[in-house]
Amino acid sequence: MRRPTWYRPDTGLTIRMIMTMVFLLALYAAFILVLGSVTHSFIIFVLIALVLAGLQLFYADKIALFSMNAREVSPQQAPDLYAMVERLAQQANLPMPKIYIADTSVPNAFATGRNERNAVICVTTGIMNRLNNAEMEAVLAHEMTHILNRDILIMTIATFFAMMVQLILRSLYWTGLFGGFGGGYGGRRGRNDNGAGAFLIIFLVTAIVSVVSFIMTRTLSRYREYAADRGSALLTGSPGNLASALMKISDSISGGRIPNKDLRDAQPASALMIAPLAVNGDDLGELFSTHPSTQHRIEKLMAMQAQMEAAPRTH
Repeated sequence: MRRPTWYRPDTGLTIRMIMTMVFLLALYAAFILVLGSVTHSFIIFVLIALVLAGLQLFYADKIALFSMNAREVSPQQAPDLYAMVERLAQQANLPMPKIYIADTSVPNAFATGRNERNAVICVTTGIMNRLNNAEMEAVLAHEMTHILNRDILIMTIATFFAMMVQLILRSLYWTGLFGGFGGGYGGRRGRNDNGAGAFLIIFLVTAIVSVVSFIMTRTLSRYREYAADRGSALLTGSPGNLASALMKISDSISGGRIPNKDLRDAQPASALMIAPLAVNGDDLGELFSTHPSTQHRIEKLMAMQAQMEAAPRTH
């Protein structure tokens, strides 16, 4: 699918995303080489991870919508929302996504679906009640950009090996817990020592790769959010509207205005949402978060707003 003419990606951000993906691929390639030189039994984990990745890709939307108890709405049931999404879809050169509404006080929205033809945009009643039309349009444009950028597919690919590493790490933990260091099964001492050494090597390498890949995957996720913010700003022509929406959402979540039960119920879909349900107030917290801090996002959006306002108008 050809990009719409309005879409101009941030070159620096694109380069950082590509470098993150390349680093992840190199990390996993090195991991497989080390694992393959020590043992050949890890193929089962690759197969299991493939199955899990496939399930994630094809059923993540259904799981997220089910967890939010969301319902699909027709143009007759939500005419204003439907018209807004339809207009943005036409501008983004995308098929019309399905629209769902979740009846919860949590002000949020998310997009899901493995490609643009299976895309879904879900909004909550909480966000519809808190945002004005311009802010709501900016949020929907953010979600539309996620669809345009195929972010569900990209993050599924990025997390595939991470799932495999986690499976291996958990298996090694339980193997060690029940005496799998090469001892306790008879045989000569030297053979048991070699088995224990191989086990420790695999365990340490897997643990290191697991931590590094977790951080890099979260980094990639934050870059995707910045890219979607930028897409919203370009699609609507008003970055300030998304900044205002993010501020309202963040204030509602952090200000204790949302019942804890609603926050807990929405937690399974938190990684997909436009704003996280847990506030990450410092750089260290942001390092392990799927989303950039609201402050950083607003700063970038307002910088874009200033650039747009300073740019000479063409007639």
